[in-house]
Amino acid sequence: MAATKKGILNKLYFVFVFITLFLVAIIFKLTDIQFDEGERYREMSEHLTLKNDTIFANRGNVFSADGSLLATSMSQFEIRMDAFTVDGEEFEKNIRSLSVELSKMLGTSASQWENKIRKARTNKNRYLLIARKLGYTDYMKIKSFPIFNLGMYKGGFIAEQSTVRAHPLGKVAARTIGYDDYRGAPGIEGAYRDYLNGKFGWRLKQKIAKGQWKPINDTNEKEPIDGKDIVTTIDINIQDIAHHSLLRQLEIYEADHGCVVVMETKTGEIKAISNLGKNTNGNYYERLNYAVGESNEPGSAFKVMSMVVALESKVIDTSTMVDTGTGKYIIHGRSISDSHRGGFGNISAARALEVSSNIGFARLIEENFAQNPEKFINSLRGMHLNEKLGLPIKGEGKPEIPGPGDKKWSKNALPSIAYGYNLSLTPLQILTFYNAIANNGEMVKPRFVKEIRSHAKNIESFGKEVIDPAICSKETIDKIHEMLKNVVVRGTGKKLYAENFSMAGKTGTARTEYWKEDWDTNRFYISSFTGYFPAENPKYSCIVVIHKPKAQTGYYGADVSGPVFKDIAQKIYASKSEIDKIDNASPHFKSIENDYNTYFTISNREIDSMPNVKGMPGMDAISLLENLGLKVSYTGNGKVAGQSLNAGAKIIKGSTIILN
Repeated sequence: MAATKKGILNKLYFVFVFITLFLVAIIFKLTDIQFDEGERYREMSEHLTLKNDTIFANRGNVFSADGSLLATSMSQFEIRMDAFTVDGEEFEKNIRSLSVELSKMLGTSASQWENKIRKARTNKNRYLLIARKLGYTDYMKIKSFPIFNLGMYKGGFIAEQSTVRAHPLGKVAARTIGYDDYRGAPGIEGAYRDYLNGKFGWRLKQKIAKGQWKPINDTNEKEPIDGKDIVTTIDINIQDIAHHSLLRQLEIYEADHGCVVVMETKTGEIKAISNLGKNTNGNYYERLNYAVGESNEPGSAFKVMSMVVALESKVIDTSTMVDTGTGKYIIHGRSISDSHRGGFGNISAARALEVSSNIGFARLIEENFAQNPEKFINSLRGMHLNEKLGLPIKGEGKPEIPGPGDKKWSKNALPSIAYGYNLSLTPLQILTFYNAIANNGEMVKPRFVKEIRSHAKNIESFGKEVIDPAICSKETIDKIHEMLKNVVVRGTGKKLYAENFSMAGKTGTARTEYWKEDWDTNRFYISSFTGYFPAENPKYSCIVVIHKPKAQTGYYGADVSGPVFKDIAQKIYASKSEIDKIDNASPHFKSIENDYNTYFTISNREIDSMPNVKGMPGMDAISLLENLGLKVSYTGNGKVAGQSLNAGAKIIKGSTIILN
């Protein structure tokens, strides 16, 4: 009996020791987890429940040369509610008022809003969606609603900010302004992305139910820094003229697409660029940047390049005679024809350019360069016609001028190139050459951007870039000037002649898709006009290219593209003349002087309260407010109709004001 008791006691002792050791081991492990491995596990836990959420910086603005806003980033807000965190008494006291305000702003009845929020509170929903894509003004308004005005922790108000790219002036030069997103990075937006992009900030968020993330704090852990602004060379007035002139002609001729570029002769600044293509509904929109990217056979527009080479090489003069016969000519087994029925007969080289004789140019170049075609081709290449312009904008088309030994070279290549076939150039490359002619031989690089700004201060300027100080001799330039003036006075462009306004340029009519089997019954053409104005001391050069006009209506350069050129030239000339008249006048009025002195006194005084900017021009108001240390966002254009911060309120530097 005693032995049995002793055995039982021994077993109990061993069980006790085992349990004690087990408990000690558990305590040791817990201590190890808490003190030695606790930090690692806490980090793992935080890693699973916390994250840094990127806050994207506002991209810089894109402005026209006169300060009009072409592209800007606008804030959008997504509003959510932590319905569970609100104090019960506060919730019951104000839920009806909140629902009424939400109903007024967002629609849906107040009772539906109340039921929705109550259900979310019952289900402990801490991330209830209230609204998406609210503008800044609506965000400020909804933030002041009952319950929400208590903030994030007491009122459960959660606001997520994002930015969207907006174009206040619509589709003005849309393809040139471009974009920088999932679609790619064409245009100015893509080329200058390093300037436009700011520095991202971040906000700490915590994971809550159903995989949703809720901000931890009311403020950002790191504020984003906005990007710099781009000031383009685009002139809104000229852009508007060019766009509507092109659009009207595209519609009249039911063309497939077209483009216009207006360049300032001396500087190379692009003052207008419009690219319009037709959609399936027959409407025109900025589809592709044809002026920069589309390379085609230029047709008769290239005869000017051929003439320059022939004159510079001294193989002909403007008075050199060439027999164009009756309008048909066979060369190396291939027929060449002129547009004039019956031909032009025996004419001078200058007249061949004026009337755009294909036969004349084929014979002049073939007869003088057939034994040494490399000389002709190398002379063209010497004028940079085979080189890209090196534009910052992506997608520039590659020029092609084949020479002997190239795949595209044949015995017919030389006469074909002479009048604009068997090679390819983009509209902007052609215009750059013509602009050099207008600029007395100096070839300048087309330029889309004038400067970079940050907070209205100049950061970097972009000046004129010279590609070639002289593409040919002054003697040749003078002769080309006379011939291009005569194209308009008595040549293929004589329909464009205006006694009181001088223009110079060259018509172009090129066949396209002529390799198709049905071309004889379904012909397509590319119509163009390239030139400059005024003819004496040119201010602007311009190219108009229209693809596939309805042949039954018309397709010659003088009929289709020429009128667009003339319309643009005369409207620019008229508008600039009026501006010059106003600028040259210097009226002095005592009342204006008093107003100026009063404004000057105020602007130089330390201001600590919000001014009233209603009625001021938008750009003046923005400059004034930014100089006071405010961030300015705005919608629309023209004069200020409303401001989000009331006049007289204390200025808090760094805060944002919205102008309408």
